[in-house]
Amino acid sequence: MAATMRIQSDWNQVLRRNEGEAWLSCRSPGKSTLYGSLTCQGVGSDGIPEISTSEGFVVNEITKKSILVSCPHENVSTKFLAPYTSFCRIHQKSIICIDISSGGGLGVSSSTDGTMKIWQAANGEIRRLLEGHVYDVNCCRFFPSGLVVLSGGMDAQLKIWSAEDASCVVTFKGHKGGILDTAIVDRGRNVISSSRDGTARLWDCGKSACLGIVADCGSPVNGIALGVADNTINLGSPENAPSEREIGTEGKILLLAREDKKLQGVGLQSRQPVFLFVGSDAFNCCTFLSSIYLLAGTQDGNIYQLDVRNTKAPVQIIHRSGAPVLCLLPYRDGFIASQGDGTCFIIQQDLDHVIDLTEADCDPVYKTFAEFRIHYNIAFGEVHELLSVANCPVHGGTSRISNC
Repeated sequence: MAATMRIQSDWNQVLRRNEGEAWLSCRSPGKSTLYGSLTCQGVGSDGIPEISTSEGFVVNEITKKSILVSCPHENVSTKFLAPYTSFCRIHQKSIICIDISSGGGLGVSSSTDGTMKIWQAANGEIRRLLEGHVYDVNCCRFFPSGLVVLSGGMDAQLKIWSAEDASCVVTFKGHKGGILDTAIVDRGRNVISSSRDGTARLWDCGKSACLGIVADCGSPVNGIALGVADNTINLGSPENAPSEREIGTEGKILLLAREDKKLQGVGLQSRQPVFLFVGSDAFNCCTFLSSIYLLAGTQDGNIYQLDVRNTKAPVQIIHRSGAPVLCLLPYRDGFIASQGDGTCFIIQQDLDHVIDLTEADCDPVYKTFAEFRIHYNIAFGEVHELLSVANCPVHGGTSRISNC
């Protein structure tokens, strides 16, 4: 496990004050943690502070919203990124889930305050309140059209909503426990849900009916991910002919992150097991990096990278802290991960440093979303991708957006 660097969560505000000081640290397994500080020596006319460091750390680069710091002794560098905007008034309590529409115009989020809301991604202005679930809404996402929302709640109901008028157009019932995650098949004729009851189910949106149980695990399924399998992977054959209402299920594999420390792969159309991998603790989340490689995160902080063609041993295990891994998301040629200790970071193959998204402090970051809407900054000749991060401060839920 490589050394991990941390910084004071509000460093960007502190270091804009003359002589303002922010702490940072570098922790390496089996060694004493190295603590240091950054001090502002003044702010230039361009708005960028001049920073001095304590012994053992070096500032390699600084902008208005980021600072790249290295610890030469441990041969590690981290780019700490501050959000360019935060929305603090959408919810009153912890945000559980967030998604952004395909066009980037709307956001949807759910919270432990019992609400689910649609809002303007540009300014956080609330547009719709989606009411109908009983108890918490655990997951919500836009359909590819950006006009319809899929949600799943602790009331064991799966619902489809109109983003235009907030009406609930479909309610699916069949699960015996709270719904924990969802996936949309292709453009959305079929959807998938996973539940505390241990099952993953395939649903027909047009007929408001369950097409079948994809997997019955006997343990809560905390997260799912759907991907196109490489043609070298044997997905098995269905015991019965698939329903004509199944659209786009062929050639796809469903990942199941299970509470009983198991990560399972199942052929979506065949309903046949593809692999079963046993981890160090309960699996909370999973995602595909490609048609071959996948990631899965556990309650004890491990991120497993596996090759679907051979899951006997992981390709690698990444461990930055013992906090639960709550969300994993593919990003460029790497991934984004968030954990229960407030960390949210990006690892990319073409970078020699980790990117750390800051300001969440120690509050869990339950969900991340990367919006691949590229915009060009004419003044500075910069190309950015917008990255939305939902996290839960103690005194209310906050959505933060950062430029990467």
